[in-house]
Amino acid sequence: MTKGSVPSMPVNGPAKSGSLADERDFLSTLEPDPELTALPAPPRRERTMAVALMVLTAAAALTMSVLLLGEARYAIAPGAPTDIGDLAPLKPSADLANRYVHATGLLGTTGAIRYARTAESDSFRLMPVAGNPSIWVEIRVPEGFEGPRFVPPSKFAGRLVPMAKAGMRHVGLAKAVKDQTDVTVPAEAWLVIDGSSPRASRWAIALAAMFVAFAGWNLFGVARVLRSVKDKARKDQAQPAA
Repeated sequence: MTKGSVPSMPVNGPAKSGSLADERDFLSTLEPDPELTALPAPPRRERTMAVALMVLTAAAALTMSVLLLGEARYAIAPGAPTDIGDLAPLKPSADLANRYVHATGLLGTTGAIRYARTAESDSFRLMPVAGNPSIWVEIRVPEGFEGPRFVPPSKFAGRLVPMAKAGMRHVGLAKAVKDQTDVTVPAEAWLVIDGSSPRASRWAIALAAMFVAFAGWNLFGVARVLRSVKDKARKDQAQPAA
């Protein structure tokens, strides 16, 4: 530096380091990336539809898991049936709900219906207990044994449960009886599902767990989408106006 000279000081910008790359880095912090600004705006309608679909799917999965909860609980019940004797005089109490029982009784024909289920070759009959219209029995009829000469059994071993809480496979049974026979099933009616043991119902545990996991996965996806939208909104607010 010569005598009397004044050193030059930069007004704005970084101190010169003699590198062109440093200047480019500094300029890149001041100006938005043109490639980013050229990107199209996020599809809000499609995103909203995707979130709504995931929420509906999660709600449906949780509903299915709730409908399977009774059978899943029955699957972990004691394996030995409780002998409750003759069904005709029986008035079940709450402690017998969702229990594996052994019983006897004669079945009536008033209000009896026959039905089938998808993907099952066997048919089913729903019949009331003679002398006790508050207890009904579902009987599985093996393929080839259905016919006018079918004689229902008088001994049963299966799940005893209030008909209104029997689960997803028995939804609408009372309405079906009313529609087909004009017989009204009592609101407090109980159902004996003959042949349904706790071990045979273990599928309900796996299926309920699958629906819960499916619902959780969809809710996790919804949370991720909403969090990304919130983060983007914060970044947009933090950027200075042009």
